[in-house]
Amino acid sequence: MTGERTCPGLAEEAYWFPRHEAAYRWAVREMGPIRAACDAGSGEGYGVALLSQVAQFACGIELDPDACRHAAATYPHAPVVRANLIALPMRDQAFDRVVSMQVIEHLWDVPGYLAELVRITAPGGRLVISTPNRPVFSPGLGRGERPLNPFHQQEFDAEQLHDLLAASGLVEVGVHGLRHGPRIAAWEAEHGPLVPALITAHVCGTWPPGLRAFAQEVTWEDFAIAGADGAEDLIAVARARW
Repeated sequence: MTGERTCPGLAEEAYWFPRHEAAYRWAVREMGPIRAACDAGSGEGYGVALLSQVAQFACGIELDPDACRHAAATYPHAPVVRANLIALPMRDQAFDRVVSMQVIEHLWDVPGYLAELVRITAPGGRLVISTPNRPVFSPGLGRGERPLNPFHQQEFDAEQLHDLLAASGLVEVGVHGLRHGPRIAAWEAEHGPLVPALITAHVCGTWPPGLRAFAQEVTWEDFAIAGADGAEDLIAVARARW
């Protein structure tokens, strides 16, 4: 467990997994019934399982062999293909929807990755990408600077993410923000910012009274999708050209 691949049902992932799940559930709600969906960088596999609820066919793409084996055993109805995201073994325009959540910040070749996602998206299809919002996730980190997080190659702000997708040939690019909902906001008003408190507790092994219990109560419904400014994560949605 490094914190970079979140999983359901683990005490250490309380707060973090629901935060990721909220983005997927929002994307699923926005999609409606579709023919084919792909989760690029599918990790543990829960995202593919959610996509399979609205798509006639859904699959994941993941490079890590352990994650692929876990996904196959845990979600047998949602197949995962082991592949590199900059060399996808899928035909052109194969999917109506392509999602890639919390992936872009890990990659060295972002243009190559986006080019492949665009290639497999059908004309008029939608691409959804989420990533930490750099000004909130890493305060003080400038554009292009290497993040302190050793698993991240680069982190992005909303304008950067918009411009990257537009430069890849996508249209109708919009950038939304995933943020804390009322219940978390109320807790923070009384106790201070939740994320730094959780990180400090994990690193130091010392939990302030009530913090662990509150984190374990957080669900995906404790997050909201709204504007990008000040959001915890960014969610970009764009359309492939006809």
